Amino acid sequence: MKKLFKSILVLALAALVFTGCSSSSTTTQTTTSTNEETTDKKIIVGATAVPHAMILNDVVKGILEKEGWELEVVEFTDYVTPNTSLEEGEIDANYFQTLGYLKDQNETRGLHLSAVAGIHYEPMTIFATNLTAVDELKDGDTIVIPNDFDNEKRALSVLDQAGILTYDPAKVADDGSPLDGIVENPLNLTIQEVEAALVPQYAAEVTAVVANGNYALEANLKDSANAIFVETPDIEARTNYLVVKEGNEETEKTKALVAAITSPEVKSYIEENYGSAVICVFD
Repeated sequence: MKKLFKSILVLALAALVFTGCSSSSTTTQTTTSTNEETTDKKIIVGATAVPHAMILNDVVKGILEKEGWELEVVEFTDYVTPNTSLEEGEIDANYFQTLGYLKDQNETRGLHLSAVAGIHYEPMTIFATNLTAVDELKDGDTIVIPNDFDNEKRALSVLDQAGILTYDPAKVADDGSPLDGIVENPLNLTIQEVEAALVPQYAAEVTAVVANGNYALEANLKDSANAIFVETPDIEARTNYLVVKEGNEETEKTKALVAAITSPEVKSYIEENYGSAVICVFD
């Protein structure tokens, strides 16, 4: 009986020791997992191709590598998915948009995104394949402009700057059409609205297009069409920003990214490669 009791006692002690080892192992694994999360050194940034992704790949990536960070650049061909991808946590930041567009997207799509650094602006330009000046436009001509709320208002304001029509953005309700702000259209122009990324493709089909700088650069539009008018923009309103999800403005990743993208190396790169097509806004 005593032998049986001793056997049971030995088995019980062995079970306790085994359980203790298992608990220790689980704790170690949990700690390791936590450490991996806190030492994540990869930053994923979404951007349109030109000039944003080029700036990130050609300059920012190298700066971050020296600081121990890995930068992955995800290129987008539109203005919508870089924001929805950021909202869903698929990327850490994006770089392509103005404050006006960001505000509109936050409100209309229920996003929670925040601008953390202004980088540059790109003047919007009127391009025409068969014209050399604005005063060559004729009655009934067609002009293609971007169709998203902020950029459409901007394009119509550029047409106003050029003296082609009279536009008052104050007449446009938040839930109205940007076209509502057209006060006078003396040439009876047809204004055709298409997705911003597609605007350059229409340059050979219609009289003129009003293109965002990044898409004009990407399509090499200046090689096939004449820039008949260049916007004089409101710099604060038209600056392109680095954007993150709300709550991530002060993270280690964001601080490292902001420091790299507002560096003297980036400023020099922009000035040397884009001239007057892309204007840096930070010192």
